This record gives sequence, structure tokens and C-alpha cells, in this order.
Amino acid sequence: MKKIILLFIFLTPFCLSAQYSDFGNWLIYIGSKDLNKGWNWHHEIQQRNYNAIGDQEQLLIRTGIGKNLTEGNNNLLMGYGYILSENYTGQGDEKMSLNEHRIFQQYTTNQTWGRGIAVQHRYRFEQRFIEDTDFRVRFRYFLSIRVPITKPTIEDNSFYLSIYNELFLDAQEHPFDRNRVYAASGFQFSKNLKMELGYMSQLFGTDNRDQLNIMALVNF
Repeated sequence: MKKIILLFIFLTPFCLSAQYSDFGNWLIYIGSKDLNKGWNWHHEIQQRNYNAIGDQEQLLIRTGIGKNLTEGNNNLLMGYGYILSENYTGQGDEKMSLNEHRIFQQYTTNQTWGRGIAVQHRYRFEQRFIEDTDFRVRFRYFLSIRVPITKPTIEDNSFYLSIYNELFLDAQEHPFDRNRVYAASGFQFSKNLKMELGYMSQLFGTDNRDQLNIMALVNF
């Protein structure tokens, strides 16, 4: 508990910096609950801001039920997400709100390289219902690598380096949607709790956006 308090004290200055900024911030909670016979309940909340905090870009709530095909290595999951986006219209401080309901199916596989490098591949299909008038289908491929720093393997009370790349492709004439590159330092308090502080850069066609990410990953 003392380590958690110290970590939040360290992160507080990032969340209280100036309101107006081109550098955004994501606050992320990702949880997983083990159920009976290899089933699991996934749930997450993400608060995405245009600046450090207080100017909401997007609220994302996602949940789903998954099934482990093998012990801890392969998982199939079907889920639902609600996304509220608040986009600037280009006219001063005016915003336009968009509601999206999303159904998704995903397959996740985990591997270990050497003694302690953890590799994860995730393949996700999304069916997106935007404002009840726009329907889109999207494919996402996620590759992440976690490397132990202070111990030979990622274990309790140890630091690690986390990096990932995620590619988004639309089923449209111009398929490229976006690409995310992320790098973070993380601390594993126990097998049930990890926290990360990281930097993400997103590429949208010819535009890009950067943000600071603060993430908690909880298993219970």
C-alpha cells in the first residue's frame, strides 16, 4: 500500500499541470475477474483528455466474457463497449458529442521469450454503431512486449519496461485508420496488480497526437 501511495504522489504533478495543452492524457483501468472453468470477465474504463486532465476527449467503457483455451496462454473473448467522444468543431471552444456502441470479438495469445520477456498478440474485430446512423467494421492487431528490469523475470515488487504497437484497419476504400506506438515503465506489485506510466504517439493519416498514459491493471 505504501508503494501505491508513493506512486500516486509521483504521478500527481502530471495530472495537475496546465489545462490547455497539445499533450493529452489517458487514465486507464483494466480489470479481469477469473470465473469458473476457465471463463473470465473483462472490464475497463478509460478517461481520455485533450490536455493533462479536465478537457474530456473520450470516455470509454468496455466489458466482455472470455474463455481460456489453454492455461493462461490463449483466450477468446466477446464484448461490448460504449464510447462517448467530444470532438472540437474547429470553431473556438465548441464541441460536438458522438455516441458509439461497439461489439467486438478478440483472440489473445501470450508467449514467453527466454527467461522473462512476455509477448502478447491480440487480434480484434469491431462492429461500430456510431450515432445510430453510421455502421463501420474495423480490425485491430496489437503486439506488446514486457521486459523485466530489476529482476530476471517479471514478478512481485519488480520494475519492467512495456512497449506495444497497435494497427487499426477499416473495412473501407481507404483502410488505414490509425497506428499507436507506446512505451512505458511499469511496476508489478503482485500477480494481481500492475501499474504503468507511459508515453503514446498516435498516427492518423497525415496527423499525429501524443499523450501521457497512466494505467492500472488488476486481476481478482
